[in-house]
Amino acid sequence: MSTLQKKPAYVVAVVGATGAVGSEMIHLLEERKFPVERLVPLASDRSMGRQVTFGGAELDVVALHPKALASVDIALFSAGGSVSAEYAPMAAAAGTLVIDNSSTFRMEPDVPLVVPEVNSATAAGWRRRGMIANPNCSTIQLTVVLKPLHEAAGLTRVVVATYQATSGAGGRAMDEMLAQIRAVFAGEEPENHIFPHPIAFNCLPQIDRFLDNGYTKEEWKVIEESKKILGLPDLCVTATAVRVPVFIGHSEAVNVSLERPLSADEARAFLRVAPGVIVEDDPATQTYPQARRVAGSDAVYVGRIRQDVSQPRGLDFWVVADNLRKGAALNAVQIAEIVTARYL
Repeated sequence: MSTLQKKPAYVVAVVGATGAVGSEMIHLLEERKFPVERLVPLASDRSMGRQVTFGGAELDVVALHPKALASVDIALFSAGGSVSAEYAPMAAAAGTLVIDNSSTFRMEPDVPLVVPEVNSATAAGWRRRGMIANPNCSTIQLTVVLKPLHEAAGLTRVVVATYQATSGAGGRAMDEMLAQIRAVFAGEEPENHIFPHPIAFNCLPQIDRFLDNGYTKEEWKVIEESKKILGLPDLCVTATAVRVPVFIGHSEAVNVSLERPLSADEARAFLRVAPGVIVEDDPATQTYPQARRVAGSDAVYVGRIRQDVSQPRGLDFWVVADNLRKGAALNAVQIAEIVTARYL
């Protein structure tokens, strides 16, 4: 059990500090004025010699090892599942609050899986293991919109197709897409190393590995995590995850079935007052959420809200968010804010 107590400011470590999400975590800690006494940027040996900027100072990146996590109050992990599996329990056992962005601990029953706008009260259980799991990027933006609809009319089934940006696979994935775009325009054959096929000018209906049931691991994350976050273990959810040639911003086409009828206008009204949601929905002016317009935004955007003509209690809609911010870094920092404000 963690021994962390309330303080005026905290020693905060970012594990994976030089990665796309880790860099965004550092930026958001400063932007949101989180009470940081000292920032400890941690990364693998490959990043040694690099620096990060925080509070107007250039900080040397420190190699990740157990000693580097000593005396850290809060550790934000975004360095991959194998790193989290090795170091997160070690840090938590030493009294550090771990907020982990990998999928390693998300479905463990004694580890809270938190989206602040949806189930912030579950963060109170962080002391059981000394850690909180940050959900999958696509799951976060999906549940932020599903929660108010469930409160309004009761969810019975969710069908979602995700259209996920290359940044979801890291900085090297974005570099690969850019190199492929240049190769195509130069009349050359694009090379692929990060993705199973070239992503430039293409859509890949595979994110992560295939499971025995035909789903990919990414799709299964969306299915199982959504049910845990919403507190609806029997909710019917199915997903198809697609990688698309976009740098930043995940999009989702969602169909829901409801217990009670809910008109599109009623759904818009509920969503307009939902925390963290911005409704962009005006067909007359061709207004709807777009990935290229949400980069740098904290909100989850929803539009194309309409009745499902195939069933009396169904809705269709389109959801978009910045996957590096709300889908990862921002959600983790929000969790740290909630714990330090309410549960210490």
